Amino acid sequence: MKAQILATTAAAAMLATISLPTEPAMAKTAERNDIDWQVAYFANDSVLPFRTPDFDRISEEVYLPAFKTAMAIQKAEVQAIIDNPDAPTFENTIVALEKSGRMLGRVGRVFFALTGSNTTPGLDTINQEVSPLLSAHGDSITLNPALFARVKAVYDNRASMTMTREDAKLLEETYKGMVHAGALLTGQERERVKAINSELSTLTTDFSQLVRNATNDQPLIVDTREELAGLSDADINAAAKLAADKGHKGKFAIALQNTTQQPLLPSLENRATREKLFKLSYHRADGSKADYDSRMLLAKIATLRAEKAAIFGEDDWASYTMYDRMAQKPATALGFMEQMVPALAATQRREAEVLNGQIAAKGGDFEVKPWDWYRYANQVKAERYELDEDAMMEYFQLDKVLEDGVFYAAGKLYGLTFEKRTDLPVYHPDVWVYTVYDADGSELGLFYFDPFQRPSKRGGAWMSNFVDQSYMWGAKPVIYNVLNIPKAAEGEVQLVDFDNVNTIFHEFGHALHGFFADQKYESLSGTATARDFVEYPSQVNEMWATYPEVLANYAVHYKTGEPIPQAMIDKIDAASKFNQGYDFGEVVEAALLDMKWAALSPQEAAAIDSPEKVDAFERKALEELGLEIGLVPPRYRSTYFNHIFSSPAGYSAGYYSYLWTEMLDRDSRKWFLDNGGLTRANGDHYRKTVISRGGTMDYFEMFKNFAGREPDVTPMLEARGLTDGDEAE
Repeated sequence: MKAQILATTAAAAMLATISLPTEPAMAKTAERNDIDWQVAYFANDSVLPFRTPDFDRISEEVYLPAFKTAMAIQKAEVQAIIDNPDAPTFENTIVALEKSGRMLGRVGRVFFALTGSNTTPGLDTINQEVSPLLSAHGDSITLNPALFARVKAVYDNRASMTMTREDAKLLEETYKGMVHAGALLTGQERERVKAINSELSTLTTDFSQLVRNATNDQPLIVDTREELAGLSDADINAAAKLAADKGHKGKFAIALQNTTQQPLLPSLENRATREKLFKLSYHRADGSKADYDSRMLLAKIATLRAEKAAIFGEDDWASYTMYDRMAQKPATALGFMEQMVPALAATQRREAEVLNGQIAAKGGDFEVKPWDWYRYANQVKAERYELDEDAMMEYFQLDKVLEDGVFYAAGKLYGLTFEKRTDLPVYHPDVWVYTVYDADGSELGLFYFDPFQRPSKRGGAWMSNFVDQSYMWGAKPVIYNVLNIPKAAEGEVQLVDFDNVNTIFHEFGHALHGFFADQKYESLSGTATARDFVEYPSQVNEMWATYPEVLANYAVHYKTGEPIPQAMIDKIDAASKFNQGYDFGEVVEAALLDMKWAALSPQEAAAIDSPEKVDAFERKALEELGLEIGLVPPRYRSTYFNHIFSSPAGYSAGYYSYLWTEMLDRDSRKWFLDNGGLTRANGDHYRKTVISRGGTMDYFEMFKNFAGREPDVTPMLEARGLTDGDEAE
């Protein structure tokens, strides 16, 4: 307890330098715009419902002083733990450390939410400045010998202590985390690790910003409407508006998405336009335009990671960074993926022949290329399975997908209810907010939904928290989902394609993981799990998108109100095994490419010292996979692979997680269907055994508690059409 008192005193001393506003002053706009006032605002929990951030009271200028103040406060809190004269205990060391840094958490959660979803040049500049400061601050804690001595003393005495399971897990993770950070290194080695961490924080921030700019600043510009033949009037009108916004009035522009493939490619009839759009995407950051070249950034990142791993005695970055994963070792992840390659390669070749036949049947005198693949694959689907994806889209209206689909399924499985609210400040006018109620009617948390693509938002889709669940702090979760759905023109109904339907269900699966968190400690709460486990609950939630009862509740024609025909859904299922050569292949290739970068020794990484050598390494790494990379490029090239190069660790040596968790997902879907499907009993069982457990237990044990056995890869291979006798033709 004494350490906590000292930490509180230290924090109070830091805040004493700031003039905290009185209640009357809080009502004055001038006071609320004062930077000192805003810094002090971050020092306490928000007074809004669920402690959600008050975006109306936070200006851009506050973040840098708020970060610096928050770091100073946590530094004082940590020093108080070190200076405590009492012998180290779980409470005065481990719990006290867990309690430190609350202000820093508040500032960081808001700031990084905005830099991802609604950034500005000012925020980007702050990000570049603050990233190395945060890295150094983190190192000053995890690499502090005096602090580690106290943590180690508690850890070494654990056998004689009485702790709850969660207490024991917190102790274990605190100790392991500090060891992984370098607590057992020599002083000289620790200093080098600090320098590497600082440089990585800068380089990865630069990479992220460069890729975002390369994506946003290079739309495809075409001169005539005819070049966009095949697109809907709404898409063409949107292209005209974007071109005007970009200074090309009278022309047409198509914005790039984050992946190699682009969503409008299948609809474009003009092959030259398709090729231009694809190549613009593929070459966006590889130096084809001088201002957009990420190659030396990523090469330096790979070199520093390999050097850091070597300092810890590991062969490569993958071996170092996978220490806390479910798979644990690179060989496990690689073996899991490599067993799929022969069937996948055969599928790619077989499907390419099918598409070449389709091209010839349509009068084409060329062989399929990546920019043609989805156009002709969709034609084959439409003819073979009578599946019209444009017609299907008319049954998916965004608000109904969310409220009558995603929320409905959550109600049936878990008893949740939702209430939309407009009384809370948001960081962008397009954000929707809901209060989430548990089955007993109690408030479970707050949900923000940010669906639309905009230049200030990075690509992709994700979930995170503004407030983490914690019994220690009496905090309920405040969670946001971010997507990149092209926004309909003013006055038009907002429809979404089926891929985005799946994404909405997927991201809300992450949200459920956060809402059902049932932990005392923030650092073990909700989605604070291993990288190769965290995607599992989100993927399972996708199964309800096409579950008949859920589908009937939300998939109605936006004009007629008629429910989606069951025959159309049957066709989706029948067609799902076709085009796995590309759909699955691009993900496997990206995952294996990631592992190639993560498997470099320091010497090998250092030898990749020019842009041309980056190109050569990527080409060789992909060719060694044995897949048809000329026809099916990876979902992300190295030069815009944000998952692995846009943060000091991120998904590096972890992109395989999407495949690993798909194995868990498909096996879990089978369990649900074998046990009655969409029922409260099944939902409550899954909630109890998996998505309420956070990071408090072994992941294989968690899965066995749910399914009653070890996970099985067979359902995944069957779903992908990669088992004998179940091949797409």
